[in-house]
Parts: sequence; C-alpha cells; structure tokens
Amino acid sequence: MTSVTAAKRPGPDGPHGGRDGRDGQGGRDGQGGRGGRGPGRPGRPERKAFGDRAAWFLVLPALIPILILSVGPLLYGIALAFTDAQSGRTRSTQWIGTLNFQDLLHDTLFWDSFRIGLIWAVGVTVPQFLLALGLALLLNQNLRMRWLARALAIIPWAMPEVVVGIMWRLVYNPDAGILNETIRDLGLGDGRDWLTGLATALPAVILVGIWAGMPQTTVALLAGLQNTPRELHEAAALDGAGAWRRFRHVTWPALKPIALAISALNLIWNFNSFALVYVLTSGGPGGRTRLPMLFAYEEAFRYGQFGYAAAMGCVMVAVISVLLAFYLVGRLRGGEDR
Repeated sequence: MTSVTAAKRPGPDGPHGGRDGRDGQGGRDGQGGRGGRGPGRPGRPERKAFGDRAAWFLVLPALIPILILSVGPLLYGIALAFTDAQSGRTRSTQWIGTLNFQDLLHDTLFWDSFRIGLIWAVGVTVPQFLLALGLALLLNQNLRMRWLARALAIIPWAMPEVVVGIMWRLVYNPDAGILNETIRDLGLGDGRDWLTGLATALPAVILVGIWAGMPQTTVALLAGLQNTPRELHEAAALDGAGAWRRFRHVTWPALKPIALAISALNLIWNFNSFALVYVLTSGGPGGRTRLPMLFAYEEAFRYGQFGYAAAMGCVMVAVISVLLAFYLVGRLRGGEDR
C-alpha cells in the first residue's frame, strides 16, 4: 500500500515524473532533458580547448623573439659563468664550477665599479624624479603655448644615447665647449676639463643622465596628474586648503603608484646604463665612472675573459631581480591595502 501510494504521488516538478525528468524518460542529463543534449554538454570543453590553442598561436609571434633574443642568451650567459671561457678559437672551454664567483668576491675593482654603479643609479634617479615632478606640475597648468613646452620637454627622450653623449662631450669640451666659454664670459675662471677630472667626471656624467632621462619620468607623472579629478582640487580649495595641502592630500595619493613604478624602473634602467657613459668617458678617468656594465664589457671584449664577465653579469642580474622583487611586493601590498 505504501509502495503504490509512493508511485502515484507526483513529484515537485510535475505530475508525470520525478524532479529530474519532464516526461518520465530521463533527467536533465538524459536524452529527454532540455532538448536532448548529451551528458555534460560536450560542446563547451571542445570550444574552450580550441580557444586556448588559438590564444597560443596569437602569442607565439611575440613570444618566440623573446625566447630567442632574451631568455636564450640569459641562460647561455648563466652557463658560461661556470666555465673558464676565453677568447681564441683553439682554446677549449672547461667547467670550473663557482671559481669565477669566488674570484669576484675578492675583486676590489669589481666592487668599486659596483659602488660607482649604485652612486650613479641613485644620483640620477632621485634628482631626475624631483625635477620631473616639478616640470610635470608646471606643464599641467593652464599656460600659454603649453603644447610647445610639452613638445620641447620630450626632445631629450627622442634622441639616441650615443647622440646625447656626443652632444654633451661638445658641451664639456675644455677648449671650445659652451660651458667653459660661459664661465670665461662671466669672469668665473678659465673653466676646467670636466670629463677627465677625477673630482668632476662622475658628477658631470650624472648631470647628463638626469637630463637625458627626465622626459620619460615627466610624461609618466603628467599622465598621472591629468587623471586626477579636478573636482577634488576644487573641493579642497573651497575648504581653505593651500597649494601644499592640496598636493599632499589630493595630488600625491593619486600620483603615488605611478611615482613608485617609474622610480623603480628608472633605478633598474640607470643601474644597467652602458652607452651614455661609454660615449662620454669610457669609464675613465682612473675608473671613476666605470659602471658594472662597463667593467663586464672590458673583461669580455678587451681582455677576452668571457666566463669571468658572465659571472659579473649573473651578479648584476641577481641584484636587479632583488630590486624587482621589492617593487612587486610593494605593488601587491598596495593593491591589498586598496
């Protein structure tokens, strides 16, 4: 009696079957459920797999040059650092383990170049950011001929580093350079040889680095300033906030992520500088402007010590990786705070 009643009792979805079937012939996954689609809707996984393959085909044209021109040489350089590779076709290369890195630990010339590289990177990045911030704030104002000022500010960025180096060598020329001629015209002295003086070579090169890299930082900061809503500045002004308070409480919070990003990238870029300093001083005088990249270049192509130069490159890659890690951790924490 109970079994007969249970068989006649209609389900909650209709009188003819259970909750899983509309006609009693099967559920949603059966042949009679919702238009007769098969189990698990087999069309979607195939479509997703085809989309993944198509995405890989679209990425390959950009991925292959990166693997060939960047990742491949990097891995080869790391492997080369554990060998005694030197110039010369007849000389065989031997695996020497970490001997190159042990020699680096006691190489005072390398650590001097490393110290100079840090001074150069910080000495260029910090003033570059401060000057670029001031220029961006100025170019963000409603000034006449503002478009012309913005165009002129980008000119150093558009010039190749080799051209910048040659131009500033002419400026610093001890006999007919613009700088020394101006000093003589003003009666401040006879001028000096800026790029060959032991005390003036590094500051002179740092000044050129600031001038050459400032437009890039200016453009990035100017873009951040233009994305800041003007309504916030107007509301702060109505509340009686002065220019400094508006900058501190309105402008800087909106600009801070861009400022941190561009400063970190500039620090890494400046630490890896080569062409500009090479054209200006070639690392002289007396190694006072020999950056780590210049030192590794000389070891490889002047003295033929490819394995030792590769070990220097590995150390610099490790330092840059640490800087990138700090930057990414800061970005992730900033994202979590927001």
